[in-house]
Amino acid sequence: MSDTTLRVGLTQWHATRDTAANAEHAVRAVRECAAGGADLVVLPENGLMLGTNAEMRAAAFTLASPEIEALRAAAEETATVVVLGGMKFRRADRVTNTALVIGSDGTIVGAYDKIHLFDARVDGVSFEASGVERAGDRPLLVEVNGVTVGVTICYDVRFPELYRGLARAGAEVLLVPAAFTRTTGTAHWEVLLRARAIENGAFVVASATVHGGEPGADAFETYGHALAVAPWGEVLADLGEVAYGCEVVELDPARVAKARTTLPVLHQVRPDAYARTPARASADRSEESLS
Repeated sequence: MSDTTLRVGLTQWHATRDTAANAEHAVRAVRECAAGGADLVVLPENGLMLGTNAEMRAAAFTLASPEIEALRAAAEETATVVVLGGMKFRRADRVTNTALVIGSDGTIVGAYDKIHLFDARVDGVSFEASGVERAGDRPLLVEVNGVTVGVTICYDVRFPELYRGLARAGAEVLLVPAAFTRTTGTAHWEVLLRARAIENGAFVVASATVHGGEPGADAFETYGHALAVAPWGEVLADLGEVAYGCEVVELDPARVAKARTTLPVLHQVRPDAYARTPARASADRSEESLS
């Protein structure tokens, strides 16, 4: 476990269908966070283009897209690692929801394809992500200044097994860049992020997109409230519903070590026991002997 403090830029903005304007927000956030001392800047899911699934698929990015090139240049210019936290990404044979990890020299050092696709119906709106993109099948860890960081995206947060696996593999910081719907965010966002932090004794950093404030202006309204959470569960930063914002948060791995020493749950996991068929009992039957 690293003894180096990691400074992470938490970001948020109102993303629209205007990819050029969104890219300006993204580059601005990288520069402002870097000026504040960030080693790593986390950008939200769909921060470069927020529309319907069909619109986002049609506008899917490639490594040659000018928006990606601008972010690579910003990372190199500021000597800062950037995680572009999720976008429709076009490969030769498929479209995925992909988070790119851009090194401090502007090179692509890693990519994570979102494992859990948002197939849900919220407030009468159907989000059938699997109809426009293909799910990934492999988690991602990246080392930043000696700190091990796990990369996930948005809806992944509802699947704790993924985060437990990342933590057991060494992740001290868990990233959850998101475009959470306003309805589900109001009900679940903070409690899910705090739970992932507490149960894994890890920092959680969740940059986010936010609604524009005018009903019907967005393809769907997103919640905002980009959060950073400590291993013991306390919220370190909350960007609320500002249309654009960023904050640099200092993460000390010693707090991870302390949480995991106090509650050593990662060493007490018993997957073999969980995989067994559950025993069944009935409160309507008479007492049975124990063996």
